[in-house]
Amino acid sequence: MAGVSVVGPTRRGAFPGSFNPLTVGHLAVAAAAVEQCRLDVVDLVVSRVALAKETVERPRLEDRVAVLRAAADSRPWLDVVVTDHQLIADIAAGYDVVVMGADKWAQVNDPAFYGGSAAERDAALARLPAVAIAPRPPFKVPDDQAVLDVSHDASSTAVREGRTEWMAPEAAEFDSLSGAWSDPERYDAWLKGRSG
Repeated sequence: MAGVSVVGPTRRGAFPGSFNPLTVGHLAVAAAAVEQCRLDVVDLVVSRVALAKETVERPRLEDRVAVLRAAADSRPWLDVVVTDHQLIADIAAGYDVVVMGADKWAQVNDPAFYGGSAAERDAALARLPAVAIAPRPPFKVPDDQAVLDVSHDASSTAVREGRTEWMAPEAAEFDSLSGAWSDPERYDAWLKGRSG
């Protein structure tokens, strides 16, 4: 029919992580997933209590999420979701694609995260949607998995250890204001000043 446009369903990808902090690498992976997996939106999905990172106290979840929302504000293909789920299979339920680094893929395949049960792991893996994996040496990506064509060395761990140039611009701005990643004592004082 002339003048009528048909719009298909929105294709969404889940990119789980703690994003502590959000890095240029995270943004590169999300952008590559949009392009290479034909996604309309990638959700940066943050667990309120991340699996194997239960002791993370700083910066606060709400501050990390605020940085993610600031990044999403200028990128219409990016969104933010906060969840109580911890397992990737639960987080990815309902998505078209789940995006992760090869290091996370190794974790997803480790029975230790399923109470030591290979059967529980296999059941969780069977529930996953399509998987798109970003290379992360030295971790190997199986031949049967989609590999994103993206290269980045940036990691949140390296940023916390001093590679602050790898912070996403929004994280760098918040860090400059608060010291969230570069100066824990200044961050604590910043929090105290906000509550007082």
